[in-house]
Amino acid sequence: MRREDSVYLDNAATTYPKPEAVYLAVEGFMREVGGSAGRSGHRRAVETGRMVYSARESLARLLGASDPLRIAFARNATEAINVAVWGLLKRGDHVVTTSMEHNSVMRPLHAAASRGISHTVVTCGRDGSLDVALLAEEIRPETALIVVNHASNVTGTILPVADVAQVARERCVPLLVDAAQTAGRLPISVELDGIDMLAFTGHKELFGLQGTGGLYVREGLDVAPICFGGTGSSSSSLEQPGDMPDRLESGTLNAHGIAGLGAGVEFVLSEGVDRIRAHEVELTRRLLEGLNRLGGARTYGPSALEQRIGVVPVTFDRMWPPDAAEALDSRYGIATRPGMHCSPLAHRTIGTAETGVLRVSFSYLNTAAEVDYLLESLSELIAG
Repeated sequence: MRREDSVYLDNAATTYPKPEAVYLAVEGFMREVGGSAGRSGHRRAVETGRMVYSARESLARLLGASDPLRIAFARNATEAINVAVWGLLKRGDHVVTTSMEHNSVMRPLHAAASRGISHTVVTCGRDGSLDVALLAEEIRPETALIVVNHASNVTGTILPVADVAQVARERCVPLLVDAAQTAGRLPISVELDGIDMLAFTGHKELFGLQGTGGLYVREGLDVAPICFGGTGSSSSSLEQPGDMPDRLESGTLNAHGIAGLGAGVEFVLSEGVDRIRAHEVELTRRLLEGLNRLGGARTYGPSALEQRIGVVPVTFDRMWPPDAAEALDSRYGIATRPGMHCSPLAHRTIGTAETGVLRVSFSYLNTAAEVDYLLESLSELIAG
C-alpha cells in the first residue's frame, strides 16, 4: 500500500507545505520590491520598510505585545535565545532551566559556564511535566534568568508558563520562554502572562521560511546586543543604537523571508489559534487512540490532550525508530523524524536516551485521512 502523494508528518522540524499566501508573498517581494528596509528613501526601500513593520505588527497581535517595536527579528529561535542569554547574563549569574529543553537552550548555558555563569536543571516528570514548586526551590539570590520551553519538541508536553511567570515575578527574575513549538498553535500573551522575553521561529507553526524568527523583549529589560553593525538608523554614530529593535538587529534583514513570515502569521490570525488548536487536538487524539489499538507501540508524554501539542513520540517492540522511519519513507511516502531531536536531556527524562523515538508531528494543514494512512502503514510494518 502506498499513496501516490507523500504525507509530511515532520512539522515540529519545519512545517510543509506552506499556505499559498506565503509562496506568493516571497515571490512578490523578490520580483516586485527587492529593497533594503531603512537603507534609502527610494520607493522600493520604503515599501520594504512598510512590509517589515507590518510583519512586526502581525506578530505583536499574535503574541499579545502592545508595541511591535519590542520584537527584534533573528534567523531562528536558537539565535534569539542566544541573544537573550549572552545579552543579559554576566559572570557570577545563575540560570534555572528544565530537563526538557532543546539544545538551543542547553548548549548556550553549557558554553556560558566557561564565563562564570552557572545553571541548574530542574528534572521534569517522565511525561515531560514540570513541577513549578521544584523550579522555585532552585532560585537563588544570584539567579538572573529562568528559561523554559512552552512545549517540548520531543513529547509535546505543554509547560505551565503562566505559573512559572508568576514565580519569576515574585522573585524578580526575568523569564525567557522558548516558543519555537507553540507560536501559532497555542494562545500566547506575553504581557498578560508576564513573559519578559519570548523566542520564536518562523518556519514551524507560523508557516514562514527557514532563516526567520525573533525575540520579544519587554519594555524596561536591558538586553545588550551581541552583534554590532549597520541598522539604517543613527548612521553617523559609531555607537550601536540603543532603541529596540535596532539595538538587536544589525545588518540587512532577511526581507524576503520576513515577507513570507508576515503572510504566514496573517494566515494564522485569519484562521484563529483556537481553531488551529482544536484541529491539532483532534489529529493527536486520533493518532494516540490508533496507536493504542495497534499493540507493539509505546507513546510518551501526557495522557491528557489539553496538556500536549501535536507531537507524538513512539517506540516499537520489534523496530528501531530509525528503521521504522526509513520504512515509512521508502515504502509508504511518509516523512517522520527518528532520533534524539537535539534534546538529549529530554530523552533521558522520559527514558529513551538509548533508543531515541520516532516522532510524528502535525501542522494545521494535516488531515485525519493522513493520520489513518499512517496507522495503516504502521500496522503493516508491525505485523511484519
